[in-house]
Amino acid sequence: MNIILCDDVENLGEMGETVKVADGYARNFLIPRRLAVQADSASAKKIEHELAIIKRREEKRRAEQSKVAKKLEKVTVEIQVRAGEGDKIFGSVTTGHIAEKLAEMGHDINRKNIQLAEPIKMLGIFKVAVKFPGNIEAQVKVWVTGIEDPKKAAEAAAAAEAELAEAAEVTAPATEEAPAADTAAEADAE
Repeated sequence: MNIILCDDVENLGEMGETVKVADGYARNFLIPRRLAVQADSASAKKIEHELAIIKRREEKRRAEQSKVAKKLEKVTVEIQVRAGEGDKIFGSVTTGHIAEKLAEMGHDINRKNIQLAEPIKMLGIFKVAVKFPGNIEAQVKVWVTGIEDPKKAAEAAAAAEAELAEAAEVTAPATEEAPAADTAAEADAE
């Protein structure tokens, strides 16, 4: 069956193209979802009118997506994860994690639009591509930071307190000895 695509369909074609597909695929999937219309001579004028409407709608959608992409360029997403030795994280940061954080920030982005070659497994700052239909792309900064383990944080705080106490003990006797030396020097001077 010959159909005209009303929207971009992955692995099939772009909006406005006339393609030949299986009858069942067209009747059961493409046409009910308004992704395509039948391309027969009886409805040619109707199709032309629908394509004009679809193209205007597509232009509006692309303009809106361009605005969203410009906003996303300025966004930095911070994801906190547990990390071990050498800044390696336990597990990995995936497109789902990034989409979830973007949603918390008010950006409704489908995780399938986020392009990661492989999941992030290290702490650091990464640039991640977000692709929209119509060849619109934005680069989002993803900052992966480590969560301090409560036990390690308590140990670090105890160690810092011990260092402060030790430093106070070292400086306290030195200040007491200095006046004693001064008084002995004064006694000799008299």
